[in-house]
Amino acid sequence: MNELALARVLHVLGVVFWIGGVAMVTTVLIPAMAQMRSASERMDFFGRIENRFAPQARFTTVLVGLSGFYMVHLLNAWSRFAELRFWWMHAMVLVWLVFTLMLFVVEPLVLRPRIRNAVQRDPEKNFARMRRMHWVLLSLSLIAIAGAVAGSHGWISSGE
Repeated sequence: MNELALARVLHVLGVVFWIGGVAMVTTVLIPAMAQMRSASERMDFFGRIENRFAPQARFTTVLVGLSGFYMVHLLNAWSRFAELRFWWMHAMVLVWLVFTLMLFVVEPLVLRPRIRNAVQRDPEKNFARMRRMHWVLLSLSLIAIAGAVAGSHGWISSGE
């Protein structure tokens, strides 16, 4: 297996694991949490799940970032970022950047300390915000994935 193939395999496996996890949280776990009786029960449950998933998500986002940038380097495809028809590459980087910042900076340093207070003040509003945020992130991720698969297989809108 050559370097490009290995990078692509690692990239795709990382995306499947990472965004698949986001999809599971968004479409299964959060709706299950909505059925729970109390905000404290929800937060305890989410905390247990997050403690297991966050390290895996951090690892896979690093893997996806490294493999993605390595593929761009191997293919010398940097010029694609200057062309609008490769919008899906911008979308992939944007999604990766948002998740990386969320996982490594915003969540541990900003959100975690604030969530405890917000849950006590207005648990329903906080839960609705979390649900919305997950749906937005999952939607952006799916758009980037669909664009990347279509674009990398020749289905690129070139305006012709």
